[in-house]
Amino acid sequence: MANVLPRQKQIEVLHHLVEGNTLRSTARLTGVHRTTIMRLMVAFGQRCKAFMDARLRNLTLGHIEVDEIWTFVEKKQARLTADERAERADVGEVYLWTCLDKETKLVASFLVGKRSGDNARRLMRDLASRLVFPRPHQSDPHAYRAGGYLHVTQLSADAFPAYPEAVDLAFGPYAKFGTIKKDYRNAEQPGRYAPPEMVGAERRGVFGIREDEERTICTSHVERHNLTIRTLMKRFTRLSLGFSKKLENLDAACAMFLAYYNFCWRTRDAENGRMRLPAAMAAGVLNTLWSFEDLFDAVMGGRPAIAA
Repeated sequence: MANVLPRQKQIEVLHHLVEGNTLRSTARLTGVHRTTIMRLMVAFGQRCKAFMDARLRNLTLGHIEVDEIWTFVEKKQARLTADERAERADVGEVYLWTCLDKETKLVASFLVGKRSGDNARRLMRDLASRLVFPRPHQSDPHAYRAGGYLHVTQLSADAFPAYPEAVDLAFGPYAKFGTIKKDYRNAEQPGRYAPPEMVGAERRGVFGIREDEERTICTSHVERHNLTIRTLMKRFTRLSLGFSKKLENLDAACAMFLAYYNFCWRTRDAENGRMRLPAAMAAGVLNTLWSFEDLFDAVMGGRPAIAA
């Protein structure tokens, strides 16, 4: 008979991981072997991905900011051989692409992979499939109103060249889209890791954004969310040994954390310091507060426990 890890122990292990503990520190805190923890994380992360894919549908989001956050799998890009660069997409530098709604802070879509035009198209098509689009008749002239396409959302991104084509492919005329390019210079402080100083930002409306609306183009909120990711996911902590050894593990870890962030995490309002509702509640996906235990039960759905 298989030695099965009890439900409450699984919840304890996974909760440690999403709260920023490393795999080995979680093993020391819980007494569970790290191989079991890894197997549990991958299984739970894959189910989290399927759970969010099913639940994050028919969304109405006003302004979505898109960004990519860098990490690497197995070894850094400079260490890859010529054959690995040409043939393998699962090692070297990898990016977590996120689409964050400015108002609700919901991460409506994400993707783990190379920073390429193909992945930009995949991300935008996935995001578009989750939003509510108007029926074709709604764009027609009627009731003394001139016809015209109704924008379902506004998109802001950095100046990565693949985004305009990807947005046009996924949204057509139904989205406003603009890019922002920030210029930095190093602060006058000694040391390699001194924070850079932003000296300017160039905003450009690409689709549907008038010149007087260009000030609304913004990626500051999704960039602040990158800080949350780097703080609570050790696989993204720079200059550490927490990087992923397999792309499958990184994908599962990202799905697990973003499910926790969307359905359980509560941020603070910058103006009054009060706790906001979880992103999923703010976006109308949930109508009650969830604990991590509630998320675990919803994701696992009564499936068999993980063997120890």
